[in-house]
Amino acid sequence: MSIKQVIMVGFMLFAMFFGAGNLIFPPALGFSSGEYFWTAMIAFVLTGVGLPLLGVIVGSISKAGYKESLKNIHPAFAVGFLVVIYLTIGPFFAIPRTATTAYEMSVVPFLSENTGVWLLIFSLVYFIIVFLLSIKPGTLVNSIGQVLTPLLLIGILLLIVLAAVAYFNNPINPTGDSFVDTSAFSIGFTEGYLTMDAIAAIAFSVLVLNSIRQLGITNRKDLLIGTIKSALLAAVLLAVIYISLGWLANRVDLGGMAVDDQNLGTFLLTFMADDVFGGFGPILLGIIVFLACITTGTGLIVSVSEYFNSLLPKVPYGLWVTVFTLISFGLANQGLDQVIATSVPVLSIIYPIAMTTVVLLILTYFVPSPKLSLQLPVFLVTILSIITVIHRNGWLTMDWLEALPLFSFSFEWIPFLIVGYIVGYLISMNKPKIEYS
Repeated sequence: MSIKQVIMVGFMLFAMFFGAGNLIFPPALGFSSGEYFWTAMIAFVLTGVGLPLLGVIVGSISKAGYKESLKNIHPAFAVGFLVVIYLTIGPFFAIPRTATTAYEMSVVPFLSENTGVWLLIFSLVYFIIVFLLSIKPGTLVNSIGQVLTPLLLIGILLLIVLAAVAYFNNPINPTGDSFVDTSAFSIGFTEGYLTMDAIAAIAFSVLVLNSIRQLGITNRKDLLIGTIKSALLAAVLLAVIYISLGWLANRVDLGGMAVDDQNLGTFLLTFMADDVFGGFGPILLGIIVFLACITTGTGLIVSVSEYFNSLLPKVPYGLWVTVFTLISFGLANQGLDQVIATSVPVLSIIYPIAMTTVVLLILTYFVPSPKLSLQLPVFLVTILSIITVIHRNGWLTMDWLEALPLFSFSFEWIPFLIVGYIVGYLISMNKPKIEYS
């Protein structure tokens, strides 16, 4: 791939990950982390940027992407896992979050009182627009995205540069209470789950492969190298923006202003926009974020509906759009904080499984391995993820889990991945090895 082609595909991938919703997590983490900023933010970048980068790259190992490579674990797992991924980045969490983020940043700053009625009215209008754009997907959404993503990026970069000058000599904000009893690295690492980009990468990877193929590149090795270069560019851009926003929030002086019932991340972004650009700042940021969320929400509805239509072609695409829009509308009316809170236990289960799967696929690319060496660790990590989430949320106490290595860092699944792979390999080392096509 030429440099121009790498930049083109890299910016496309950056635009897919750079949703307005992801902007709210780095400022919130930066503000709360205090003196532990760099530890927490590096951990956040690992899951919010590093894992998506790895996920996209691993998707190019097989010419058919994850849809084919996951069958090496089991055909039923391939379907079931992708269904869970699409529902998570679709109507259950990510799409409702686009609506609630748009509401928090475009409407709430201008309300005298934030009530559920305003959210209901806003989300109704929002999802009517999303539905109309999704029911007949065409070039309109792509055109909007090509205009809005640069506008959002320019606005954020201006905010970062001007705020950095203003806040450079400010003292670091006090460390939040959550960092007293929990490792800063662990908090940052698990906060990165909330971007949902690592699991979105599994769905997006096929789009990257298709884009590179359209450039005339079909050789598997060239596809892999092209994906690595493009994904690295997108990852660098995301990391710079996330760290910069976190750094600003780490030093912003709120002047005693209370956050009230607004999400911390959206409050901080709106406050900094007002601080830097004056009264016009929140208006400009609100308009851009609203339009960007519309684009993201529409793109997700289209992607999820097309995937389920491919699974069950007898169910019309339009019906999938209607069902997923209605589900998203209903869940969005929980409010942004509730949508995020609901997603945390689900993501805490999905992420270790996704990370395990990605690590195993890239490992077996370099070390030909029997299927059992993939199946056993995936099974063990799945069971462990479920029961640890049950324990951590206090739904059922299982104190023995806390004796597991790395439990305090939320990495207790890593030894099970390693041991499961080794045992599975030794048991079936004489069986046929996996080959990617």
